[in-house]
Amino acid sequence: MSITSFISYISLEKKQSPLTVKAYHTDLNNFASFCSQNFDLKTIDEVSYSEIRSWIVDLVGQKNSNSSINRKISALQSFYKFLLKTKTIESNPLQKHKPLKKEKKLQVPFSEKEIAQVIDNLNGLDDFISLRDKLMIEMFYGTGMRRSELINLKLKDVDISNRTIKVLGKRNKERYIPLLGFVIKSLENYMLKKTEIKTDSENLFITDKGKKVYDSLVYRLIKNYFSAVSSKVKKSPHIIRHSFATHLLNEGADLNAIKELLGHASLASTQIYANNSLGKIKEVYNQAHPRSSKN
Repeated sequence: MSITSFISYISLEKKQSPLTVKAYHTDLNNFASFCSQNFDLKTIDEVSYSEIRSWIVDLVGQKNSNSSINRKISALQSFYKFLLKTKTIESNPLQKHKPLKKEKKLQVPFSEKEIAQVIDNLNGLDDFISLRDKLMIEMFYGTGMRRSELINLKLKDVDISNRTIKVLGKRNKERYIPLLGFVIKSLENYMLKKTEIKTDSENLFITDKGKKVYDSLVYRLIKNYFSAVSSKVKKSPHIIRHSFATHLLNEGADLNAIKELLGHASLASTQIYANNSLGKIKEVYNQAHPRSSKN
């Protein structure tokens, strides 16, 4: 009866979406069924954390992800808070429960070949959109900057004579990134074409209508260009940033230098790229070490 009351409460009073209500109902009924079959309990109103922990172990055994298990426990947590509020129970069995750690999703970088293919596909095109998009892709890959940083670049931030660009990162922290020759060349071509666009914008990257580019536009163009050459699931500006760092590490770049280029506050944030390039390090090690079986 308590489950039915709770479902009515979140549906009518809390106005949760039908999908959320259905998920909660399913999770609570599954837990009730587990308790009935394994502990002969007729109700889950007053279970102890011991039964809940057994359910968690069972869910792990069924290969549920930590995120999925946390969602199911969240339904239980809401249920027991409701029972406390209605004074049906005196204490919450989940009071000291800590969520399972979420699995870190592996970000798979683009290969050097995939990035080269995208850039090659844009070579020779001299219309404004193509020149702008090519520069965006090369700017992402040549500097490792974030999408928001690229979108907010101003014309005054570019110093072609010194081959640097000023980037305003998180917490308004400025950093200067060197510009490589291939980026400079694309920048000059784009700037020349940009003079044909009527605009009052101070931003480096604009639309063909003269307006500042925006998040969804940048994300969409990156996804479209890389979909033509890559079968990877995730295709976004962040993956190019990821590729920038990974490729530098693969070529022997210092982790602290990459940290500064990326604008990370701590080395821990940059460490993920070192982990990602471990396979390449192992390959180089096996090829180079005199005692390697491949020699």
